[in-house]
Amino acid sequence: MLQFLQKNKNKLFWSLILILLLVTIRLFENQLFYDPFLNYFQSEYSHLPFPQINIFRLFFSLGIRFYLNSVISLVLLYVIFNDKQIVKFSALLYIILGSILMISFVFVMTFFAEESKMTLFYIRRFLIQPIFILLFIPAFYYQKKIK
Repeated sequence: MLQFLQKNKNKLFWSLILILLLVTIRLFENQLFYDPFLNYFQSEYSHLPFPQINIFRLFFSLGIRFYLNSVISLVLLYVIFNDKQIVKFSALLYIILGSILMISFVFVMTFFAEESKMTLFYIRRFLIQPIFILLFIPAFYYQKKIK
């Protein structure tokens, strides 16, 4: 184990820095991004009406946050696997999944907001949290292991 750590100390250092960047985005989310749902979903929201929102500002803020998390996650994948094909494939997945999620978020927000609070909550979760990296790292590790 010690030999592994010494051999990969540069990789570990950059991985920790990138993970800290993801954590920093989470810690300063109130200051960095417009999201009236942050406090709303932390409260007893099932009985509350939606807060006043600016849909365009929210859409832009969610998009920027998803983009930042995605770029940091792609760099993390490159640091871990040192494979440009994995990064290209992951970037394509991020573009496709992000587009689907953003369109779904606006659609649910516009047409089913009050009736679909939980759906909106989970779509928003996938947009604001780097959840896909938690799926991609084990998947690509397994793929590399079986090759």
